[in-house]
Amino acid sequence: MITSTTPGIAERETVKTLGVVTGEAIIGAHIFRDIFAGITNIIGGRASGYENALREARDIALREMCEEAASRGADAVVGVDLDYESLGVDNGMMMVTASGTAVKLR
Repeated sequence: MITSTTPGIAERETVKTLGVVTGEAIIGAHIFRDIFAGITNIIGGRASGYENALREARDIALREMCEEAASRGADAVVGVDLDYESLGVDNGMMMVTASGTAVKLR
């Protein structure tokens, strides 16, 4: 599935708009990841545990969005947008949402 943040695909004509498609993934904070992130905040550096978790959640959300588009017969998803939100008590969870417009191309 072709995905793009732009409103169209270069050198391809959009012949039909099939509607908005979405995918979501929610990840919970893990106690050990929190501890190591706290240490990283003190000594500096990157919190790779959180980065990996967010990357995985983003991939899941994009995959679900593309699966929905494919089920509608789309060739591509354009105007893709990724959103990140904190959820839960004390913001203990992170939600990643991918959305875009499923289209047929010529």
